Amino acid sequence: LIGTLTLLQTLLLTALSVAREREQGTFDQLLVTPFRPVEIMAGKALPSMLVGLVQATLILLVAQLWFRIPFAGSFLTLYTALSVFVLASTGIGLLVSSVAATMQQAMLLSFLIMMPFALLSGLVTPISSMPEILQYLTLINPLRYAIDIAHRVYLEGAGLGLLIPELWPLGVIAVVMLSGASWMFRHRLA
Repeated sequence: LIGTLTLLQTLLLTALSVAREREQGTFDQLLVTPFRPVEIMAGKALPSMLVGLVQATLILLVAQLWFRIPFAGSFLTLYTALSVFVLASTGIGLLVSSVAATMQQAMLLSFLIMMPFALLSGLVTPISSMPEILQYLTLINPLRYAIDIAHRVYLEGAGLGLLIPELWPLGVIAVVMLSGASWMFRHRLA
């Protein structure tokens, strides 16, 4: 649940941030500031990333203090991996916000993306039980990697070296999504 709730929060916050600016007409005011589009995107992304990490912390605290689930790994390892995941989630949210013109469109697109991500993450159904074509589709799902990372760090005590097979695809997804959002953002400005 750490990954699922964090993805939902960061995706919605980021997607709605730029769409709200467009609806309220303050997006044009942002464009006349001396900031470059990348800097504006970073300003929209960082608060969402911080909220996502705070939410992950709250979920971890509930798991530790209320449910007393034993934690076998390192918090530093978990937060390093979660930071890469939150970066990928924020990139998806920025891409959605660069496409959506209104807050309603941004919210609908976010839920349209979130549902397949949740269903194809391995949270409900093991990925190995899915049809082969869906197993390949899960490779572009950042939630799949976040759930694997949380499971391996939390229950198995895996270190960063053992998480490389999950971390590098998350990094690729983050770079692709942030680059796509940046390109779309500049393209919409033109």
